[in-house]
Amino acid sequence: MRLRYWAAGAAALGVSTGILVYPTLVSTESVPPALTVIGDWAPAPIASPPMAQDNPVEVSAEHDVAPVAMPLALPEVLVAETAPPEIAPSHAAWSREIAAGETLDAVLMDAGLKAADRAEVALAMGVEYDLRKLRPGHVVSVMTTDLGAPQRVTLEVDDGTRIEATFGDRLATRVVSPEPEVEIVAGQAEVVTSISSALAETGIPARFAVDLAQILGGTVDFRRELSGGETLRLLWRESRVEDAVIGEPRLAFASLDVGDALYEVVWPDDESGRATIYLDGEVLRVFAPPVQGARLSSVFGKRTHPVYGNVRMHTGVDFAAAWGTPVNATAPGRIAYVGWRGGYGRVVEIAHGSDTLTRYAHLSEVPDGLARGQRVAAGDTIGLVGATGTATGPNLHYEVRVNGRPTDPLSDERLAQATDGADDAGEALTRLLSARSRLEARLLQQPEHVATGSL
Repeated sequence: MRLRYWAAGAAALGVSTGILVYPTLVSTESVPPALTVIGDWAPAPIASPPMAQDNPVEVSAEHDVAPVAMPLALPEVLVAETAPPEIAPSHAAWSREIAAGETLDAVLMDAGLKAADRAEVALAMGVEYDLRKLRPGHVVSVMTTDLGAPQRVTLEVDDGTRIEATFGDRLATRVVSPEPEVEIVAGQAEVVTSISSALAETGIPARFAVDLAQILGGTVDFRRELSGGETLRLLWRESRVEDAVIGEPRLAFASLDVGDALYEVVWPDDESGRATIYLDGEVLRVFAPPVQGARLSSVFGKRTHPVYGNVRMHTGVDFAAAWGTPVNATAPGRIAYVGWRGGYGRVVEIAHGSDTLTRYAHLSEVPDGLARGQRVAAGDTIGLVGATGTATGPNLHYEVRVNGRPTDPLSDERLAQATDGADDAGEALTRLLSARSRLEARLLQQPEHVATGSL
């Protein structure tokens, strides 16, 4: 057998050598087409691998050929019918309103932020908003990472304004202030038991009862003179953003018949709060409330003191308002005192003639240059609402003193006398006629108790 192997090897070597040594013996003619087709042929892909056979292939020993192993069956690959869900970044959202007496730091602590993060948030917010103006009803929203670090903090304040602070590679703070649309709204109600209940039954803002008491309280005794059947007609302004009312509504005109007398009040468009009161079509007095849009929180008379707890005489009225709200002179006069008076805190006093004085207490600030002897007009800003002295929160304590003795600011007639002649009679009548016309036009557009829309 070895001889056969050596012979075969020599023959093969000879052929190979012949090809290498004598290359000119190889044909240079073109390949026949049949061979080209065969050369391009490739086996078709196997649809599935062949299974291993139970019986092995027998190979003759005389050929000394090693047995060939057949491929085993491959495991079946399972493909999921649906893709796995996407995993969103981990974060937590938290939100709530600020309660009375709370600071931003206290709210952020309740949200779970660390002291260093709270300080960073307060610094970012303080750049765009005076945090001393925070009050109940403002909303703080916090979004944090899975490690508890702030991602975004939002503070919703008055009139739909938002202060947003975004944290990450860089800190970004912005103020989002919507552009409200001002609408004129009219309403009419019949007084049966009280003005407050009449407004509530017809869906007119209840706060207008306080505004009317503040303006007409010194002229009309609502408890004695209202016997039922009186007609109250109102025109007011509302600021809306996407059909949502923001801020407080503001009265533009009020008409109330009491017996044979017709009382009317016209507020100016400049929002100064300086209102003109008419009796039967003639100017009766001009009144400027000390704080525009504030809530009357405490009246004149005996009460339980909110700090000391005992019963004391309350020598004025209190208006609850946000810190920093402008405080206006209620009548023309001269500054009599600017400074500090014990529990009153920071005070401004205005003399109206020789016997009448108004006092504005708990102020946070007064305008630069405001000094004794300076003359002011009704509606001039003489300070900002604060909580100086003995106070439970931001408010204005407003007093009227006659010959040194306190009197009810809502019933005193001397301020009316102090404002007599402050307006031109012709201009005042023009404003009254215009207000009447606008009210009638609005009420005619919808025969319901309350008509809405823009004039």
